[in-house]
Order: sequence, then C-alpha cells, then structure tokens
Amino acid sequence: MRALLVLGAVLALADGAWAQPRPASSGSNPLSICQRREIVNENTYHCIGDVELTMDDTMLYADEAWYFSDEKRAVAAGNVTYIQGNNRISADRAEMDTETRLGVFYNAWGLANIQPQRAPTTPVGGFVAPQLAGQDTDVYFFGETVEKIGPKKYKIKNGGFTTCVQPSPRWNLHAGEVVLNIDSYTLLKNAVFNVKDVPLFYLPILYYPTKEEGRATGFLLPTYGRSSLRGQQLSNAFFWAINRSQDATIKHDWYSKGDQGLSGEYRYVTLSGDGTIETLMLDQPNSQYGLPSRSYNVRGGGNQRLPGNFRGRARVDYFSSLSTNQTLHSSLYDASNSRRSYGGNVIGLWRGNSINGTVDRSEQFSSQTNSSLLGTAPRISVTRGERPLYRNSAIYFAIGSDYVRYERETRTGEEVFDSGVGRFDLNPQIRYPFKRWQWFTVNSTASWRTTFYDRSYLLGDRAGVIADDNLFRQYVSVTANAVGPVFNRVWNTPDSGYAERFKHTIEPFINIQRTTAINDYDRIIKTDSIDSMVGNSTNYTYGLNNRIYAKRRIGTISQAQEILAVELRQSYYTDARSSQNDQGYISTYNTVPTHFSPIAFSVRTSPSPAFNTSFRAEIDPQYRQFRTTSLATSYNRTTRSQTTIGWTRRYFIEQVPGYNNPDLLNHYFNLDTRLSTANNRYGTSYSTNYDVVQSRFTQQRINGFYNAQCCGLAFEYQRYNYPSASNAPADNRFFMSFTLAGLGNFSPFSGALGNIPR
Repeated sequence: MRALLVLGAVLALADGAWAQPRPASSGSNPLSICQRREIVNENTYHCIGDVELTMDDTMLYADEAWYFSDEKRAVAAGNVTYIQGNNRISADRAEMDTETRLGVFYNAWGLANIQPQRAPTTPVGGFVAPQLAGQDTDVYFFGETVEKIGPKKYKIKNGGFTTCVQPSPRWNLHAGEVVLNIDSYTLLKNAVFNVKDVPLFYLPILYYPTKEEGRATGFLLPTYGRSSLRGQQLSNAFFWAINRSQDATIKHDWYSKGDQGLSGEYRYVTLSGDGTIETLMLDQPNSQYGLPSRSYNVRGGGNQRLPGNFRGRARVDYFSSLSTNQTLHSSLYDASNSRRSYGGNVIGLWRGNSINGTVDRSEQFSSQTNSSLLGTAPRISVTRGERPLYRNSAIYFAIGSDYVRYERETRTGEEVFDSGVGRFDLNPQIRYPFKRWQWFTVNSTASWRTTFYDRSYLLGDRAGVIADDNLFRQYVSVTANAVGPVFNRVWNTPDSGYAERFKHTIEPFINIQRTTAINDYDRIIKTDSIDSMVGNSTNYTYGLNNRIYAKRRIGTISQAQEILAVELRQSYYTDARSSQNDQGYISTYNTVPTHFSPIAFSVRTSPSPAFNTSFRAEIDPQYRQFRTTSLATSYNRTTRSQTTIGWTRRYFIEQVPGYNNPDLLNHYFNLDTRLSTANNRYGTSYSTNYDVVQSRFTQQRINGFYNAQCCGLAFEYQRYNYPSASNAPADNRFFMSFTLAGLGNFSPFSGALGNIPR
C-alpha cells in the first residue's frame, strides 16, 4: 500500500499550494496569473483563462478559479491540474479550505512517483519474492472524489489505484471507499482486485498498514493453495508490529476438507540478542490415514548476551505427531525429519576457563510408536584452553572436565527401556608439534582420561541388565599424526589461457593411536565416542593426498586456488571392535567388527568458482565391492543459472552383514535447477528427488514466474510422495503468488514457493 502512502504525501503538498499561494500585487487576491481577473465583491476574486498558481516547484493550473477571502476558501474548475515534481493530480473541479488545508478533488485521477521497494532481507517462511523486471515507479490513482479529511487522513470515494500506467492497466484495486491514514493504516471497503478488468477476488473490508518504515500493524492479504490431501487452502494473517525490536504474525488456515490451522511467529532483535519462534496448531476432525485429530508443531531459536561475558542459546524443533509432520510440510527436508528436539546452553569464559552448561532432549522415531530418546539434563563442561607448559615451551598443555546426566530411553510400543547414566570425565593432555621441516611434520598428543559412571551393565547370567552399580575407568592414549614427506612440483605456463602456474602436491600421511587396557569394558553403558573407546589397542590410519593448485588471474590480481584434490585412506585396528566406533567412515554403522576399515576414496574438483564437484566412495576391504557412493555437483554460472545434482547409493553385498539385507538398501537421485532471463522477467525452477530402489519420485516441484512492467505472477506445482508413518497417499499441491509493483508480494508463507529465484 505504499502507493496510497505516496498519494497522501502528494495531496498534502497540493493542500500546501492552496494554503500558501504567491501574494498578489493587490495584496488580497492570491490568483495573480491568468488571462482576466475580476473582483466580484470585496471578499470574492475570480480569475478566468489559463489560471496559474506557482510556489517553489509546485504548480496549479485551471480554466478558472475563485477565491473567497471571508471563508478562506478557494475553488478551481475546468481541467484542474496539480504538478509537484514528477507527481500529478488532475480533476474536473477542486475545493480547498486555505486555513484548515482540507479539501476535495472531484472526478480526480493522478500519477505519483514512488521508489522501488527494497528486497526483503529476511524472507517469511523461506520465500523471497522475485523482483520485477523494469518495475514501474509510478502509481495511477482515481476516484469520484479525493477528499482530505484530516491532517494526515484522506478518503477516496468509488475509486482505486494501480501501478500500471498503460492505457489499459493490467490490474487495479477498486473500492467503494478508501480511507488512508498516513503513517498508520489504509482501510478499503468493498474492495475488488481486477486483472484486465476481470474481477479476481472480492473483500468486504481490507485493513492494511501504510507506515513509511515498512513495518506496521495490520491484516495481510489472503493467500491461496491446494492439495489433494487437505483440499483447497485459504490463509489469512495479521501482522503486529509490537515495537522497533519485536513483531509477531498470526495466521489462520482454512482447508476445504474440514481442517483448520492456527499458526504464529514471534521475532525479536536487540543489541544483546535475537530470537524467533514459530508455532502451529492443526485441527483435523475428518482426519484420514491414521492422522490425529489434533496436533501441533513448535520451532525456533534464539541467543542472548548475559552478564559476566556469558551467552545463552536455546532452540526447539518439536512436533506432537510424526505422521502429521510428514504430510504437512512442502519441504522434503522438513517432511523427512523424524527427530524432535529442544534444548539450551550457556557458554562463557571465567578466569581463563571455558564453561559450557547444556540441557537438551532429542527423540528419533523409527515408526509412529517406536523411538529412541537421548538427552542431557544437564551437561556441564569446564575446559582450560591449550597453552605452553611453561614460558617459551614447545610443549602445550590443556585439561578438560565434563559432568553429564544422560537421559536415554528406547520405546517400543508401550515398553520403555531406560539406559540413562550419570558420568564425570577428566581429561588432561599434552601436545608436542614437530614442525622443523616443512616437508615433514608430526603432531604428538598424550592424554590421560579418568571416568566415573553411576550405573553399569551386569555380567554373567544377567548380562544386559543395568544396575545402579558405580564404575570407575581410566586409561592413557597416545596419538601421533604425521604428514610427509611432502613432494611438490611447480609448472610455469605463461602462455596458458587458464592459469599462469600449476602446483602438484603429494602428501602421504599416517595417524597412530595407542590406548592402554580398559577394565570392565563390557560393563560400560556406551553413549558416545568417549564411552566406546576400546582399550589395549592400536589404530593406524594411513593414506595419500594429491592436490593440484592453479594460480589464476581474477580481475587485476592472481590468486592460487585448489582445483583438484584426491584422497585415499584406510584404517587398521588391532582390536576389531574399534572399527564400529570410527566416525571417519560412513559404512561401518551396523556392521560386524573387523580389523580393516573400508577403503575411502574421495575426489573434489573446482576448476572455476562457478563449478564444483565432490565424489566419495567406500569400498569393502575384503570383497572389493562398493559399500556406499555419493556425488554432489553444482554449477552457478550467474545468479540467473544455477544447477545442483546429488546422488547417493548403499549397495548390496551378500557376504557382508549390514549390507546383505535388501530392506536396508537405498539409492537416491536429486536435482535442483533454476533459470531466469537477464532482466528477471521470466524464470523457472525444477527440483526432484527420485528413489531408484522403489522406482518412484519422492517429490517433484516446478516453479515459474512472469514479471511484467507493474505486476508479476508466480506459481508452484508439487507432486509429493514421501512414505509417511500414516501411509498417506501421494499428495498433489498447488500454490499461487502475485507481486504488485509498489505494493509488494502476497504469497503463502508456510514453506511453499521456496525455490522461486529472486
């Protein structure tokens, strides 16, 4: 509604022109320029023919005009035209009170110059509207009467406005009555939105904020969408600008198949912190496919600076129903998320120590009734950062301590298995870096770890049962990470059109870790990598890195960039149980212990800033077959052309446990491409996720937009077929958005239209 705001400013200037006319030579007649002047009586002055009133850069023209000095009133008639800068108002007749500065234009129309709106920096719901190509900077308004009824208040009768100034405007918003209150609101009664003179929608009343800073309390325009699961969707929202640091949005969703949704978003930004929280309550009285009749979602986060050099953070991503969460979201990432969590922490520095206190809770669902819960309530860590052991020492010392109360439960239907444990851990360590030679470096670390547990497993006939028996564990671990000898070769290529110099680096490496014996290993409740450390074992990780650098001219300077990196690595464990705890490999999860890790091969290439590709494969060391492969590549020629391709696969190996179950195999392909014209007039994007094993598209989304001189249209069609816990069928969804120059964008903000390019 910025167009109405500018209209009000134009009318205010017009009123100023009437209220402060150029003094006439007679001292009483303000109408000093015209073809013929008449004094009707001592209080009435009449000008006929080419009447002109000038004040600075403001001009007023009419065929004739009257000035009534006793009433402080002026009347102009016949081709009345007001011009101020690039703004213009024309009317058949105009009346103005020169003292109160109130007045009326009859059968009026006008043009007002506006500045293009800035693109939003924080999109609502992940959507940023496409900007108009050649966006018009003029607003055309019209009405039977345009009346100034207050200092900053105007009323338009039976009129409207548009930002299309063609002879046949593409759109206009027409209302029986428009009340404009500058710096506050605009109220439209019996408003009709017309496209090419065809009514598109009708609103009996529309309240809209019109504050200059762009944040004002008011109702937002309704939005439309459709899905085959919930039917047609109509959303209405109310925006509340609480103050300069806070705002909130409340939205109601109506679905034609009977569902109702109520959602809200609250945001705040201060000098000491910021935060946001989004909530959704969904009522599904006619729910199908096992969906609950009522459910809710809560998502948000924030951080806040606290006294004493501390900072607090909090986050929440929680849903009451897994099946509703999987069928509601337009984003496949959100829909496939089967984890709900919340937590917070406080971190700071105190007397040279880093202190971190955390409380969190995370529950991962494998089905509607089965889940695994892991949380800390609380976790307190105190760490002394690494520093020289003594002044000018080449040996560095650090110490860390950690107390955590783990909440851990496995739920299977109504059964709950509690494996929670309290743990205190102390870990001092010293490090010696050997870096005398650039071609060969060794980083050596020795640490001593002692850990206390307040619960442990029983052994013997009651193996697997957890009892409240204390357990004390300690061990020493020594690690050496060596890189080298490093071999380098440089080629000068001054005649190359690609780079003036190339460099090839070969870096062999080996990492060795020795851990002393650990008593009662089988009694430890294993929650993370600290608990899973295997004693009386040595782990070797060895491999080779190949890197190629190119020194390329970028603009006026030359910069070296890595254009190719190839890594080959493997690990050997003297105790096979260590293979299950090595987080450096993806394919060791859910497999039997083995002395050798898979062979990991990775390639990363980026021949130009616009193109990059990474490939990773893990090969079974015994059967020489792929366990997993993944590929990711992206090409961004300009902001008008962007493509991303991803591919992952988990293979079947009959002889390898964990890979001989066909139900655990997966093979996915995804594509996301975006194209638009140079002037952003036309654009489209397409994304898909394809399940090769099931031979089906999990999701397909196609977006498109068209921007004309003064308006734009964007749409999205989505075919959604993600397997949910409720076994809901495939869902077809449609969303529509339109953009009006000078007014902004009106579209769904619940995750739809998220791939429209700007």
